[in-house]
Amino acid sequence: MLNIQIFGIKKCSDTRKAERFFKERGINFQFRDLEEMGIAKGELENIRRSIPLDDLLDKESKQFKKRNLSYMVFNTEEELLGDPLLFKTPIVRNGKISTIGYAPHIWNEWIKK
Repeated sequence: MLNIQIFGIKKCSDTRKAERFFKERGINFQFRDLEEMGIAKGELENIRRSIPLDDLLDKESKQFKKRNLSYMVFNTEEELLGDPLLFKTPIVRNGKISTIGYAPHIWNEWIKK
């Protein structure tokens, strides 16, 4: 049984591709728009079990550049919790397993199980 959550931004093409991937296969998922609501600390802890914290931070994003974070020393977890637009998207979670970005090869493995 799949329990899919997609954390992303509606404007993100990879997020839209992830949604389409699961829709085309008839798999229900919960979508969380990071522009409306961020990720709770407990959710971030679950995601961190699969993805290192530094990999979640999108250092190429407009938000990262706008906030001049490349010139600052900061706590990555605090910044991500405080500003969800700093996450790489989409984050796709299946129970305790998570992926980042468009990863259909991994999602297909979840479906096969």
